[in-house]
Amino acid sequence: MQPEFAISAFATVFAIVNPLGNIPFFFAITEGFTPAQKQRVAAKTCIVVLVVLFTFAVFGQWIFSLYGITIPSFKIAGGVLLFSIAFSMLQGQKSKIKITQEEHDEALQQESVGIVPLGIPMFAGPGAITTVMILVSDSSTYPDSYLYLLAIGLAIILTVAISYVVLKESGFIYNLMGKSGAMAFSRIMGLLLAAVAVNFILSGIAQAIPIYGLAP
Repeated sequence: MQPEFAISAFATVFAIVNPLGNIPFFFAITEGFTPAQKQRVAAKTCIVVLVVLFTFAVFGQWIFSLYGITIPSFKIAGGVLLFSIAFSMLQGQKSKIKITQEEHDEALQQESVGIVPLGIPMFAGPGAITTVMILVSDSSTYPDSYLYLLAIGLAIILTVAISYVVLKESGFIYNLMGKSGAMAFSRIMGLLLAAVAVNFILSGIAQAIPIYGLAP
């Protein structure tokens, strides 16, 4: 297995989940919660993220077959989606694809915020799901695909583990980074994610040309 794939898989999954960039929202959502409640919310959020991403990693190919979706078309669509999220991150905004204003307002009144909107769609949103499915589809092109699948699984687990630590220590990290620091980190992740999105689109177009007979 190419080590670059494992590093790229982790960097991509971590960038789209963006735990550090989501600290201000977690901090605001859990304002008034006791430390024990915040820890339970953090644990619930990470469990949801782990289950959702692994579910789509395992059943993603079946979903492709069920709806007749080709990998190139999904790469292009996924790349466009990821780029829109990355653009919002670069602008210092929360993407409307990840959470609506109504969900934000409703979350302030709910106790199960670890599931919605933190678990879904803030951490394990459409972008994260798309990223995992594309990485899994890419891994099938290698002879030793099981090693690449293992690398993707480890990338998800490592990202979730880091997310739990970040959320558990969100108060300390938020005070250390400040809102401006968290936003700056989010912009850096947005730039990385934009580059990944463009790569997905170009790769999808290159694969679509022979499949759809677009070559002259």
